[in-house]
Amino acid sequence: MRLQDSVVLLTGATGGMGQAILAQLVAAGARLTAVGRDTATLIELDKRYGDSISTITADLRVPEDRQRLAQTMQSKVGFNLLINAAGVNDFALFENQDDEQISGMININLTATMLVTKSMLPLLKQAPESCVVMVGSTFGAIGYPGFASYCATKFALRGFSEALRRELADTRVSILYLAPRATLTDMNSTAVEEMNAALGVKMDSPEKVARCLVKSLQRNLSEVHLGYPERVFIRLNGLMPQLVSRSLRKQLSTIRQFATTRVENP
Repeated sequence: MRLQDSVVLLTGATGGMGQAILAQLVAAGARLTAVGRDTATLIELDKRYGDSISTITADLRVPEDRQRLAQTMQSKVGFNLLINAAGVNDFALFENQDDEQISGMININLTATMLVTKSMLPLLKQAPESCVVMVGSTFGAIGYPGFASYCATKFALRGFSEALRRELADTRVSILYLAPRATLTDMNSTAVEEMNAALGVKMDSPEKVARCLVKSLQRNLSEVHLGYPERVFIRLNGLMPQLVSRSLRKQLSTIRQFATTRVENP
């Protein structure tokens, strides 16, 4: 896909991952509509990138905001790329999570993404070539302790991406599912970063993920998982999940220690 002069809608633009993606796409010559809930950050981005972007403050969980977003994109001539990068995480043992945290994560990570995508498909189908990007996770293919709710949303997002890709196979709309591994963004708590350090888990910069996204778009890829060890682990989990379960059980006491930090020290 050619990114020069592409017209892009980027959700989650005010987060660490979103800002890195925004920078890479502007550098590639794309024109973006950046969406987020943090108005102050959107104002800063507007000043930084000038005419290359426009910004919209919106909460994608709110139907009226989604409708306003769709109306805005109808006026964008040549709209051909939707990047769903909005998402939240909550590292905790499942039984310790509040009901509101679980339902909120499902709403933002999955439901809002699906509904935004649905509203944009008629517009994307008008372009000679278009793409929908779903920013998923390694945890969309590996169930990991301490992330049960998050894994549920990302497994579902991966399934949605696969089904929609096949549903749109006879159209000019492609689907890219990009699965970063652990990434250094504000979405991860200090407990997550400390746990990853204790377990020797490598964390990527959001800039690295953004560069991979751009390259994946340019190469017209359909599903990309970052990190060689993670790709091996995913393959192994598909073929011999019991081996992965055995490996994760050895880490369980460490995971539980960090996952209960918030409960013990609110």
